[in-house]
Amino acid sequence: MREKNLSIIMPVYNEKDTVKKIISRVLLLEMVKELIVVDDGSTDGTRELLKNSSFDERVRVIFHPVNMGKGAALRTGFKEAKGDIVAIQDADLEYDPNEFIEMIRPIEEGVADVVYGSRLSGGKPQRVYMFWHKIGNNALTFLTNFLFNSTLSDMETCYKMFKRRVISNIEIKSNGFSVEPELTAKILKNRDLRVYELPISYYGRTYAEGKKISWKHGITAILTLFKFRFMD
Repeated sequence: MREKNLSIIMPVYNEKDTVKKIISRVLLLEMVKELIVVDDGSTDGTRELLKNSSFDERVRVIFHPVNMGKGAALRTGFKEAKGDIVAIQDADLEYDPNEFIEMIRPIEEGVADVVYGSRLSGGKPQRVYMFWHKIGNNALTFLTNFLFNSTLSDMETCYKMFKRRVISNIEIKSNGFSVEPELTAKILKNRDLRVYELPISYYGRTYAEGKKISWKHGITAILTLFKFRFMD
């Protein structure tokens, strides 16, 4: 049996229709040591659903008293992680946890410290999602590569996996969605880290289905990249 060495952090905000489904999918992976679910002040019944549900002993649920943002939820989860390797999993159904099986290999084989799952590098199923979201992500990724002399294809991906010692040494300052560019900036700024990227499948949602990211987050991401490149 494969060693259980993976801690998965799942920030949750108003995902009552999907949270139990994605928890079940994550727990099918034998390498999962623990799943840390951080409810970030949900108001749609997610909180009550989590409180009243019985889960596998590997699941720990932490409740924020109020909504603080994805960055705050990840900060809470990372502090609690016990596994040798830590990964991020959103609570919707856009990402398939089975992708972790391939993503973890470069770390276990000793060649990587951080692995990104790319939705834009091809080779895996992709839902044909909103054109302007793709343009925005490509622009942010280009800016990231320009600022940090890197070759990422998808800097905004949720699927990021780290050795625990790597993420433990990163002080997260962003409370909201800016945590994505902040993490990327701090990882790429440390030239001692070996960063790899693998293609993953992506089943993106529309706004009608619950997508929360908007163009405003893109503006904030640009400012965040410059901030952590030059001022932090």
